[in-house]
Amino acid sequence: MLLLGIDLGTSAIKVSVVDAQTQKVLASAQYPDQETPIIAKKTGWAEQDPEQWWHNVKSAILRVQETKLFNPKEIAAIGIAYQMHGLVMLDKNGQSLRNSIIWCDSRAVPYGDAAFASIGEEKCLNTLLNSPGNFTASKFAWVKEFEPENYGRTEKIMLPGDYISFRLTGDITTTPSALSEGMLWDFKSNSVASSVLDYFGFTPSVIPDIEDVFTAHGQVTATIAEELGLSAGIPVTYKAGDQPNNALSLNVMKPGEVASTAGTSGVIYGVTDVLLYDRQSRLNSFAHVNHTAQNPHVGVLLCINGCGIMNKMIRQWMGPEVSYKTIDQLAMDIVPGSEGLTVLPFGNGAERILNNALVGAHLMNLDLNLHTQAHFYRAVQEGIAFAFRYGLDIMKENGLKPGVIKAGNANMFLSPVFREAFVNCTQVPVELYSSDGARGAALGAGIGAGIFSENELSKGLQKISTIEPNGKNDYEEHYQRWLQKLKLNT
Repeated sequence: MLLLGIDLGTSAIKVSVVDAQTQKVLASAQYPDQETPIIAKKTGWAEQDPEQWWHNVKSAILRVQETKLFNPKEIAAIGIAYQMHGLVMLDKNGQSLRNSIIWCDSRAVPYGDAAFASIGEEKCLNTLLNSPGNFTASKFAWVKEFEPENYGRTEKIMLPGDYISFRLTGDITTTPSALSEGMLWDFKSNSVASSVLDYFGFTPSVIPDIEDVFTAHGQVTATIAEELGLSAGIPVTYKAGDQPNNALSLNVMKPGEVASTAGTSGVIYGVTDVLLYDRQSRLNSFAHVNHTAQNPHVGVLLCINGCGIMNKMIRQWMGPEVSYKTIDQLAMDIVPGSEGLTVLPFGNGAERILNNALVGAHLMNLDLNLHTQAHFYRAVQEGIAFAFRYGLDIMKENGLKPGVIKAGNANMFLSPVFREAFVNCTQVPVELYSSDGARGAALGAGIGAGIFSENELSKGLQKISTIEPNGKNDYEEHYQRWLQKLKLNT
C-alpha cells in the first residue's frame, strides 16, 4: 500500500511516494527545475498563478512515475502540504478569478491593523490568537476594495492546498487549521470567526465546507485519474500548511516539541497545549494538525520571510554559476563575524517578528579593501542565523524554551556554516532528519486514511546527526553587533 504526498512550495512542487508499512520514501520528484517566480507588480506585492501550481503538480506526479520505482495503482491515499496564508478565489464555475496573493505579500497590513483596532485587541488575541495582520482574510478585504468585480464574482475563498485538492477531486473543503492561518477561526467558539466576517462584511457562504485535517476531502475524479495514470477514487485524506506539516514529518506533535525549516522563508514552530499568543503578534499561533477543542494543540510559529531567498539572491548577484556547495566551502574559510560585514536579510515583505515592518535587506560595514566574495557568502548566512536568534528570543519571552530543535536535512540546514552559526548564536542543539514536506504530506494521508496513527510517526524517521553548540558562546558579540544594526534600521 502506497501513499502520495504533494508539497506545494513557493519555489516548486515536490511529490513523494511512501510505503505505508515502512514509512520510507520509494521515489520523489520535483517540478519545475527552475524556481517558480513570484509576481511582484508593486513593491511589497507577491502573487502566483494557481493554474500554474496545478500544472506543476500534475507535471511532478507524472515525473515521479517516470522513475518506475513503484506501481501508481497501489496508491491508497493522497496528502497535500502547501504554502500558508495565500488567498485563492473561485467563481461559481470553479475558475480562479485572479492570481493568488501569497504568504509574503504585504499589501493587506493596513486592513489587518484596522481590523485589530476595531474588533478589539483583547478579543482578537483571545479568540484568533493573533492580530488579523496581512493574512488571508485581510487580503480578501483588499480585493473587496480595489477589485470589486472580482470580489462580487467570488463563490469561495480558500488556501492553496484547498485549491489543489479541489482540482484533484472537484470537492471544495477546508479545515480549522487552514482557517486559523487565514485569521478566520475562533478558538473559543470552535467555529468560523464571525467577528472577522462581520467586520470585513464577508458573506459566510464564501467559506468552504469545514472538515477535519485527517479525513476524506474528496476522491480523485476519473478524468484526472486517467490524465495522471492513477486509480479513480483515491481519497485526499490530509491537507495542512507547510509548517504544521513539516512538524508532522519530524514527529513534532506533542507540547514542548519544536521544529524548524530554512527554505525561502525561515521558521521555528513549537507545539503547546495552551491557547498562547504574543501580545504584539510577532509570533503567530495556529491550530496544529492534531488540534481539537477538547485537546488543544497550538502551533506557535516564528517566521522570517527573508531566509533562503537572501542566500539565493547573493548567489545570483555574485555569480549564479557558483554552486551552493562551493559557496559554503568559500564561506567556511572566513572567520565567524565576517570581519565586520553585516547583513540584515529582511527583503521579502513585511516581517512579523519586526511588527510587520518593511525593513528591506541591508548590507553594511563593507570594507572595499578587506572584504571578498567569500565574506559576502558568510555574512548572509550569519545574518539569517542571527534573525533566527532574534525570533527565538521572542519565543522565549512567551514561555517557549526549546531544549532541542528538529529540522529536515535540507535547504539552509545543508550548509555547515549556517548550522554552526545557528546553534552557536541560539545555544540550542539541532537534530537533522531525513525527511521533508512531501514525505510529511504522505504520512498525513496515512493517518487520515486510518492506515496508522499519529503515535506511529517515528517508525520511518531517520536521524542523520545532532549539531551541538561549541560551548564557547563566541557568536554573542557578533549577534549583538548585528542587533544594533537592526535597531538602527527599524
